[in-house]
Amino acid sequence: MKSEIYRVAERYALEVVVVSDRFDAADDWIAERAGPGDIVVTADIPLADRSLKAGAEVIGNTGVPFTTASIGMAMASRELLSHLRAMGQNTGGPRPMSPRDRSRFLSALDEAVQKIRRRAGGGT
Repeated sequence: MKSEIYRVAERYALEVVVVSDRFDAADDWIAERAGPGDIVVTADIPLADRSLKAGAEVIGNTGVPFTTASIGMAMASRELLSHLRAMGQNTGGPRPMSPRDRSRFLSALDEAVQKIRRRAGGGT
């Protein structure tokens, strides 16, 4: 996924900031700085929610954009799975990224860049 991000960023001459940490400090850092004109790529649903509320475009790691209309259901599903895991259920992990996911991700990332450019009056 990183190579796809760098490829799109190079095409549009965009800055990429990679933040990685196993703790909430990384999420806090991103959420405090994300806003209109930014694209956040994450599989972390609470971070997606915080980033959307800050005005950023948010894309999941499989290329499905998070929106204000979809984040509530994503948060509810996360809570349900968390509850099932706490009760001892094996909910499995994320599946590997498929070629279709990769294609969807590239498309969603390109669409997010175009959306931000249109809002800023930058065109294509």
